[in-house]
Amino acid sequence: MKAYILRRLLISIPLLLAISFITFLFIQMAPGDFFDTLRMNPQISPETISMYEKTYHFDKPVIIQYFYWLGNLLKLDLGYSFYYNLPVSKVIVSRLFNTLILSVFSIILTWLFAIPFGIWAALHRNKFIDRTLSIFSYIGLSIPNFFFALLLLFLASVSGILPLGGMHSVDFSNFSLWGQIVDVLKHLIIPAVVISTASLAGLQRIMRGNMLEVLGQQYILTARAKGLPEHKVIYTHALRNAINPMITIFGYQFSALLSGAALTEIVTGWPGLGSTMLTAVRAQDIYLVMGSMLIGGVMLLVGNLLADVALAWIDPRIRYK
Repeated sequence: MKAYILRRLLISIPLLLAISFITFLFIQMAPGDFFDTLRMNPQISPETISMYEKTYHFDKPVIIQYFYWLGNLLKLDLGYSFYYNLPVSKVIVSRLFNTLILSVFSIILTWLFAIPFGIWAALHRNKFIDRTLSIFSYIGLSIPNFFFALLLLFLASVSGILPLGGMHSVDFSNFSLWGQIVDVLKHLIIPAVVISTASLAGLQRIMRGNMLEVLGQQYILTARAKGLPEHKVIYTHALRNAINPMITIFGYQFSALLSGAALTEIVTGWPGLGSTMLTAVRAQDIYLVMGSMLIGGVMLLVGNLLADVALAWIDPRIRYK
């Protein structure tokens, strides 16, 4: 397993290089650049803009610019964000923690309910519980995230139970430590529920299908014929095999945290990296886009690797060479 993990990590290096190069080309192919907005400002002279272009090598061919960026990356320098007037590393660090809080909480919320609901629906196939969960699943898959977020924000404004957007209250600094934790959790509920809804609906249906397939296998019939308790048949024999495909899905879900949270962060005002990435793309802030892309690429590779390792850990039949 150690050799397999090391090999996967080595393979990830050329993959990240390929992803970064393609992203860099796509950004450069887009018409205009960030300095176009500066050119429209009469207070900024053409000489100043020309100085910036030479400093950051924008006056050179695209391939040369990419290798300058790559050389700085080897020195752990992600570049400078022109939009935020800060180093890219500081922008990412300031927002990444917020996105991780939202995403991890959403994943916990999703999987905490998706697995039991899927098992419950499979054990009561075509009964009232199964049909009710199916209706909620269809609704969860159909409703757009931004509309659901707006709907919850409207309900929060009417009821006053939950805060309207943001990450914390205005007087957050005056709260005690426990009060600050509670305040963040209150602001976390709406965006986390929005992100979790569609994932929960899809995962619940997948888990239901996996359980139904496993429960129809011959070894389940044999286990019941031996007189094993039903809970042992379900949770020891059936669940262990039905959950394997879910672990693979978890790897892809982990890698999609940034992209999945972007729209929800914008609508709910959550100060995360997803909204920052969208702002960077719209402003053509090339170094911030590249830094965000790098984080997303690393999460994609790490998520898939974690899923493979967890799958081998849970299922002893799986071995990697």
